[in-house]
Amino acid sequence: MLRRLYDWIMRLAESPRALWALALVSFAESSFFPIPPDPMLIPMVLANRRRAWAFASVATIASVVGGIAGYFIGYSLESLGQSILAFYGYRDAMGDFQAMFAEWGLWIILIKGLTPIPYKFVTIASGMAGFDLKIFILASIATRGGRFFIIATLLFFFGEPVRAFIEKRLTLVTTLFVVLLVGGFVVLKYIF
Repeated sequence: MLRRLYDWIMRLAESPRALWALALVSFAESSFFPIPPDPMLIPMVLANRRRAWAFASVATIASVVGGIAGYFIGYSLESLGQSILAFYGYRDAMGDFQAMFAEWGLWIILIKGLTPIPYKFVTIASGMAGFDLKIFILASIATRGGRFFIIATLLFFFGEPVRAFIEKRLTLVTTLFVVLLVGGFVVLKYIF
């Protein structure tokens, strides 16, 4: 099953729909969806390295726009924001998170945007805390762009050995990704 999914993403990377699919996942991850765009971005860059920076640009723009949507979910639709956070088990953490935002908001956005901790928590909490929208957008551009462009650049220059490693050890790579994703949720749960 993993091999079929991987092969499908590799074929998708060559299709005209590739950028749209990446944009959709990047947007959704920043506002409500639990899976980050990395599982799409990495195979797409590996399949078509000459488009690495186009993929990173699309992921960045869509993630920031999705982050703005997440911000407005927290800011204007607080009950929806609380429902999303409650769905992931973080409703009770919002008070602590808002207090931390008052003191460390910019650093929270910059650090968490680079980690496997789901970015939607940062975006929704930023809105709920009433964090400065301009600073939020600039920090989101820096952190999400940094993350996606680092991945794209590394894969552009070292893509073939990485692709061979992933294709040979697809189950291991997928398991490590799931561990990092779940670890991000666990870290978030125990920090807040």
